[in-house]
Parts: sequence; C-alpha cells; structure tokens
Amino acid sequence: MARRKHSRKVFTGLVLFILAGVFAYAFWPRPLLVDIGVVSRQPMVVTINEEGRTQVHNAYVVSTPITGRLLRVTVEPGDAVTRNETVVARMLPTNPVALDIRTREQAEASVSSAEAALRVAQADINKARADVQLAEGNLGRTRKLHASGIASDAALERDETAARLAQANLDTARAAVSMRIAEMNNARAMLIGFDDQGLGRAATEQAEEAIPLYAPATGMILQVNQQSETTLPAGTPIMEIGNVEDDLEIVAELLSTDAVQVREGARVIIDNWGGADSLEGEVVRIEPWGFTKYSALGVEEQRVKVTIRFTGAAEERRGLGHGFRVEVRIVVWDEPDALTVPSSSLFRASDAWAVFAVNGEDRAEQRTVTVKANNGITAAIADGFQAGDRIVLYPSATLTDGARVAQRATEG
Repeated sequence: MARRKHSRKVFTGLVLFILAGVFAYAFWPRPLLVDIGVVSRQPMVVTINEEGRTQVHNAYVVSTPITGRLLRVTVEPGDAVTRNETVVARMLPTNPVALDIRTREQAEASVSSAEAALRVAQADINKARADVQLAEGNLGRTRKLHASGIASDAALERDETAARLAQANLDTARAAVSMRIAEMNNARAMLIGFDDQGLGRAATEQAEEAIPLYAPATGMILQVNQQSETTLPAGTPIMEIGNVEDDLEIVAELLSTDAVQVREGARVIIDNWGGADSLEGEVVRIEPWGFTKYSALGVEEQRVKVTIRFTGAAEERRGLGHGFRVEVRIVVWDEPDALTVPSSSLFRASDAWAVFAVNGEDRAEQRTVTVKANNGITAAIADGFQAGDRIVLYPSATLTDGARVAQRATEG
C-alpha cells in the first residue's frame, strides 16, 4: 500500500509539472514579429512630378496679308523652310463684288460728280493760263519802260509779283486737275462688279502673278490651317512655323502649393517621352499668375504654368515635336550622400518624428530624428542613427519602447 501511494504521488507531481510547463510556455512573453530594415547612405532626390507638353517657344503664324483668294497650299507639316526664301503660299486679289441698285446709283452719281469737278478744274487751269499770259505781257512792257526811265521800281516789283502769283495759280490748277482725275478713277472703280467684265478684267490683269507669302522664320511647318483653295479675309491664319530642333521647350501646369517650392534653374528629369533614356532640363520661367482648373474627378485646383528648357543635345530627343506629352520630375532637394531610412519607418511622437531602432538585445528603442527631406519612399534624416543600424520598417500601434522584437519570416 505504501508503494502504491508513493507511485500515485510521483505520477501526480509529474502531471502537475507538465501542466505548469505547458502554462508557462503558453503565457511566456514572446517577441513581436516585425519587418526589420537598415539605415543606409545613398544619393537621394525629392521631386515634384507632373505631366507636361512640348511646344516651340517662338512659333510663327503665317496669315493672309490682304483679303483675297488663297491658292492651294502645297507645303505639308514637317517640310523644312528658310526665312524669306521659301514660298509657303500664294494669293490672288479677290474678284469684284456684285453691286445692288442703290450702291450702283450712288457710284454713278459719284462718277458724275467727279467728272463735273474735273471740268471745273480744267476751266480753272485755262483761266490760270490766261492770267499767266496777261501777267507776263504786263511784266514785259513794264521792264521796257523801266529801262527807259519811264516806269518806277515799285511798278516793276508789282508786275513781277503779279507774274509769280499767276504762275503759282497755274500750278495749283494743274494739281487740282490731277486730284480730280484721281477722284474720278476712284469713283469709277466703285462701279466694278461681276457684270462689268471689262473693268473687272482690267483690274485683275494689273496683277501679273499671284502674291507670294514667304516663310517668316527658318524651321519647319508645324501645322497647316488652310490647305484648299478658298477666299479668305485679311488676317486669317494659314499655317504655323517653328524650329523644333533648337527652340523646343516644355510647359507643365503645377499645383500652386508645389510651384512655390520650385526655383528658376532647378534641375528637371524628363521621362516617358518615348525614348529609352531620360532627358535633362531646367526650369527657366515660373509664371506669377495662377489659374483655376478642374481635375478629371471634378476637383477645383489652382495651377501655375512652369516653362522648362532642354539642356541636352537635340540628337538625344530626336522625334520629339510640338505638342507632345511628357512627364517631368522637378528636383527641389538633392543630396549625393544622404543618411536615409524608408519612409514607412517614420511615425509621429508628440510634435516630432521618431523611428524604432533594434538594439543588440533585439529590443525596440524609440529615437527622435530630424527629417531633412522625404519623397514618400525614402526619408533623409539629420542625426540619431548611423549607416547599418537596424530599424523597424512598419511600426504598429502595439509596439512600445523596450519591447522585444524579431524578424518576421518572409514567404518563399
């Protein structure tokens, strides 16, 4: 019986020991599984990313200088042109317009009035000629009498003055005749119409050939607005000319909150333009005027236009033309050897940024850091760490200072 009781105590003690071990293992504090990364030194840039479009800075619009008939335009977009040498279009004067009854009567009355005024002017010139003959005769007689001592000096001067006045009146009458002839021709020109084939043909034949329009700049044809033969009023755009190789730039519309961070001369990286490599550029102009624009989701935004100039050789962007879409990354912060941590490791602690470091005992240690720049993926910090230090990448709300941590197992 004593041996049986002893065996029962041993068995009971063994069971209690196993249960205590199980409970101790179940409730023993385990390290929190986290993702652990390292602090590193690397080049880092912070950019403002936006879409842009290319354009020729100095684009020239060729327009009709007069109202007339534009002959068919033979040049096409992409054709090379030379300033003041290449003829890009030709124009002919317009045909006379048809006259209604009222306009015709008014024009005929103007012609009659001009013809009457011409007859009056011709009569005036005849009178002026007679006055000149009379004044010259009187002057001749007075000179003979003055030579013989009969006429006085005053009489001679008076007749000379009268002769000069008569000649001046003759010149005035001749000018009046020329003026009246011009007025009569102008009045007759008002009678030219579709039914006046003779006058219309005479006016048209004065222009032996079409008026040539020369290229105002050296470059290429960007677009042709009017290609078919048609009648156009003065000032109508025909085509646009620009130098794509040497005068191409980019215009991007930035949010006003982003535009205040950009400075003239800032470096720009140009991506997704169609080529294999990125292009380089710089900001040359930030417009001081913002405008309202609605996004695709209907959100009202204040935008500011920023002009970017290419800094590389033209051969690097071969194929890029006017009005092409590109993506620009404007550099607002750049450091070639920055102490960086992943942006996901940062969290707010009171009014400062903090990071959980993993010390040699695998415990989380909260450290306050000063963030110099953050591009959403990587953050540059000023102090608090050294390259190679381990940190918690995605700190959760349950992680506290001094807690034990362990690396989470990665899949695969």
